[in-house]
Amino acid sequence: MSAPAAPRADGFLGGKLRLLQPSRGHRVGTDAILLAAAAPRALGGLLLDIGAGVGAVGLIAALRAPLATIGLVEIDALSASLARENVAANGLGERARVFECDVLSAAARRAAGLEGANADLILTNPPYLTPGRARVSPDPRRALAHVSAGGLEPWLRACVALLRPGGALVMIHRADALPDCLAGVGARLGSLALLPIAPREGEAATRMLLRGVKGSKAPLALYPPLILHGADGAFTPEAKALHRGDGELPWPF
Repeated sequence: MSAPAAPRADGFLGGKLRLLQPSRGHRVGTDAILLAAAAPRALGGLLLDIGAGVGAVGLIAALRAPLATIGLVEIDALSASLARENVAANGLGERARVFECDVLSAAARRAAGLEGANADLILTNPPYLTPGRARVSPDPRRALAHVSAGGLEPWLRACVALLRPGGALVMIHRADALPDCLAGVGARLGSLALLPIAPREGEAATRMLLRGVKGSKAPLALYPPLILHGADGAFTPEAKALHRGDGELPWPF
């Protein structure tokens, strides 16, 4: 494995959050902003960011939901180390903790101190590529963040195992992966809500947010798409507000 690039500090939410992240490889972007915006501001209890990387989603959510306790779950040692630095640098040490483990292994979760079905909300940006169906990056850490050898089902099974009855899971994924996402969720979650995310008005969605509730039997709800960019290429007012940290996704996201 090649030596990692030196980390650099980047500002998010208009400077309210500073994150150390590698200058090359997997980088924090709009997907993290959108996923974190699914955290309700009044959320209490435990929020887990599964596949947390350097902690962007969980720490953005921590600023949105000041009553919540945050768990950042990450397998990569470098990313987990940066996540710990980011927790401390943003003054969130009393509310946020990093769990360095392979979330797919129940034994590894227990060894890291992460056990029990007690999460009120899980936010996850799963590895979204499958070997043999996509081109895999030669960068080992980028590949680790983007590729799931076993597909979505084991990842979602592990997430749901950490969720309390009545708790919610929200994931962001490619729009064309909807069949795989629904198959991975199976009967584990109900009250599904789907929010397509389109680059521009009139264009096909390229991302989606999918939310489900453990133990619910309610049917799926499909929301109008969230549009990210106007005709001039700039963010729409809704997308700008989300990037500042004061925007809202349509309920129940």
